[in-house]
Amino acid sequence: MTGLVRRASPGADAATPDWLHRAIAAPTSPTTMGAVVRTLRRHVRRWRPTAVSEVASEERDPFHVLIACLLSLRTQDTTTGPASARLFRLADTPAAMLRLTPRRIERAIFPVGFYRTKARVIRRVSRDLLTRFGGRVPADLDALLTLHGVGRKTANLVVTVGFGQPGICVDTHVHRISNRLGFVRTRTPDETELALRAKLPRRYWIEYNDLLVAFGQNVCRPLSPHCSRCPVRARCPRIGVMQSR
Repeated sequence: MTGLVRRASPGADAATPDWLHRAIAAPTSPTTMGAVVRTLRRHVRRWRPTAVSEVASEERDPFHVLIACLLSLRTQDTTTGPASARLFRLADTPAAMLRLTPRRIERAIFPVGFYRTKARVIRRVSRDLLTRFGGRVPADLDALLTLHGVGRKTANLVVTVGFGQPGICVDTHVHRISNRLGFVRTRTPDETELALRAKLPRRYWIEYNDLLVAFGQNVCRPLSPHCSRCPVRARCPRIGVMQSR
């Protein structure tokens, strides 16, 4: 799904796709969505941050964020963080990364998922950054999406975490919890991203992924979520929850 949609309202015009009308008609209002985000913001320090956030907190380097995002795909944060640190000790710029052999990158990032494939992707991305962008990570979402192996999730995370610019990164946690909270009614992460862009107040975009991922890993689990200790349980319609703790 490409292209962005205009911010929609309950009276959005006919140019808004039918699926988006249905998606933003989910029961939770933008006002309540904002209240939920603010509540999660107050509680997030109790939860372990994501690996990508930890990388960004050490030094807001868009290249580091991009590489950490690529390593994090289908890999647990407890593996991503140490793998990123090992790799950045060897090379922390696109030029330095290209001087490493694929085998050396593989050894540094093991045991991240698909480590051999990711080693090749990291070298190709580094080469693209040097040849097409002067060795700098672009801050533009569409430009990021032209890089090999970079999808909407990674591109949005680089924009928000790496550059501090508005964007909405949607992974499985964000897609699942946004539907459970009644923020949107969607079938895929791409639909969730575009529906949130249309409905969630823009001032909450940058922090949204970090908050929901930490919330999903610690409280709002996929199966049997910890509703008894959920800080937003009073505002949650618990859509799709069959069993909880």
